[in-house]
This record gives sequence, structure tokens and C-alpha cells, in this order.
Amino acid sequence: MFIVMKAVMINIHEAKTHLSEYAKRIRNGERFILCDRNKPFAEIRPLPSTADGLRPFGLARGKIHLPDDFNEPDPEIDALFADDP
Repeated sequence: MFIVMKAVMINIHEAKTHLSEYAKRIRNGERFILCDRNKPFAEIRPLPSTADGLRPFGLARGKIHLPDDFNEPDPEIDALFADDP
């Protein structure tokens, strides 16, 4: 369980310069809003975890859709690896 903290706004340069420090703070539950020239565009926050400290399985469920033929051979790619010149 995380304690929700107010997000801190940081610019890209600051984030790159102090990434290790911010990573530690994120692990402790802190959130950051990443800005480009003071305009927010992304949020950096800790991932949710279960009681045992592991990330829950299935976080992307319903967000990724693969076609039915996803694992079928692709003739164009196979031709790139063919022994024949």
C-alpha cells in the first residue's frame, strides 16, 4: 500500500541530472510530473504492488491486442534469412 503524496513538478534537465535521487524518492512512493519548458507532459510514479511486494500480474490486460496470426511465419522475413541468394 502506498501513501499518496502530492506530485512534484520537474523539468527534463533536472530529471536527467538527478535521476538516481528521483528514482529513490519514487521507490518511496513519491510522484513527479515531468515538464518540458515548464509544460507538464508526463507523470512518473511508482508501480502498484501486491502485499508481497511484487507487481500484480496482468497490468496490461485488455490494452494489448495481437492478431490471430501473430505467431505464423512471415514469408517476407523468412526470405531475408533464406540460404539461397
